[in-house]
Amino acid sequence: MSKKVLITGASSGFGRGTAIELARRGHRVVATAEAWPLVRSLRTDAASAGVEIEVIKLNLLDDIDIEHAASFDPDVLMLNAGVMESGSILDIPLQRVRESFEINVFGHMALAQKIVPNMVARKAGKVVWTSSMGGILVIPFVGVYCATKHAIEGIAGAMRAELAPHGVKVATINPGVFGTGFNDTGAESHVQWYDQARAVVPMPDFSTSLADQYDPQEMIDAMVEVAVAGDHLYRTMRPLATIDTAKQWQESEWTQNA
Repeated sequence: MSKKVLITGASSGFGRGTAIELARRGHRVVATAEAWPLVRSLRTDAASAGVEIEVIKLNLLDDIDIEHAASFDPDVLMLNAGVMESGSILDIPLQRVRESFEINVFGHMALAQKIVPNMVARKAGKVVWTSSMGGILVIPFVGVYCATKHAIEGIAGAMRAELAPHGVKVATINPGVFGTGFNDTGAESHVQWYDQARAVVPMPDFSTSLADQYDPQEMIDAMVEVAVAGDHLYRTMRPLATIDTAKQWQESEWTQNA
């Protein structure tokens, strides 16, 4: 059965790939991009892929954009947009911290509060949050990003329990280190403010950790399945090897010293 799926952050990476593949499979896709040039680029990408996608502007810091996006009343809401800001907890400017939470967490909550009540009313629908492996474990020097994803884990878990009696499903997507460009951008983001001579905690070289990133198609395929499947796990983490890493981290939380 065809679904109407609204995906935030669809101008690149997982969102773009998922939007195009869902449209290819016959679903009605409303794909959002943060700025008008990105809207036009995504429309061009969809046309080149031979699929029909409705592309709209959605800046998650803009209440007007959120109201407009909510008017599409989707069957499936995929909360996928996000930013990553690097920097130690003691050095990163609080402006960057607040912006990360406003986009990754509060903007998506605002959108969900506009859209999900209609799902509750009809006792059908699905909300899919893009979390991260960083929502389960913590990666030093991208701690603010991990904090936003930990917040998403708490919100999604509560929503799942609250909405299950009303026929609305909630799930999380937890990507590992995939080569979408997102991690590379996040690793570079601190250069606008970072001063090595004044830093409390010097930034490391991220190049080694970014050298062998996974093919994002594995995560895109899983996201497409989660979007429209009737039954699936609450959490979908890829690559599969990352699942063991995450479980080992959770176990170590009970045994490691301060």
